[in-house]
Amino acid sequence: MIEKYIKGNRRFLEEDYSKNEEFYQSIAHGQSPGVLWIGCSDSRINPERIAGAGAGELFVHRNIGNIVAVGDLNFATVLEYAVKHLKIGDIVVCGHSDCGAIKALDHISGEDTYIPEWLGNAMEAKTRVDARIDEPTTDAEKKERLRQIELENIRLQIEHLRDCPIVIQAEKNGSVTIHGLYFDLETGNLKKIC
Repeated sequence: MIEKYIKGNRRFLEEDYSKNEEFYQSIAHGQSPGVLWIGCSDSRINPERIAGAGAGELFVHRNIGNIVAVGDLNFATVLEYAVKHLKIGDIVVCGHSDCGAIKALDHISGEDTYIPEWLGNAMEAKTRVDARIDEPTTDAEKKERLRQIELENIRLQIEHLRDCPIVIQAEKNGSVTIHGLYFDLETGNLKKIC
């Protein structure tokens, strides 16, 4: 399987790198992305591809459910580096359709060790949506409920982000703007929701 990616790299070298070698050499010695992109680990979502971004434009943090877990050392390190050292101007929280993490909120299992604890960071999104809509009965209503929870999770994670001291300060001094985006796998559409 890995051979496929080694061959893919050869194609990249021939079709892209060799034609843009000056650009790739320029980014080989440092980065200055303008955006911190917080997205889902889902293998179907490639932030650079869906946003039409080139190498060096996005500083990407991905995890299950595009979660901003306050107190998570890995996320805190990414955030601190992005805001303090890379001086990014925009932070994106990007959710997507057919999100397995959001589906799992209805089926948290005691068989798993880490997943239930991690998904606890998104449970409030489910609670909020379930409080404002009737229980779905049709497949269409179930799909819409899932979409509503995916959208609410983006808003919830932005709330979590705004609880981080470094973000509080960055928003206060106007150096960072936060955006919520949603990617629809069926249509390929990326839209701003907040």
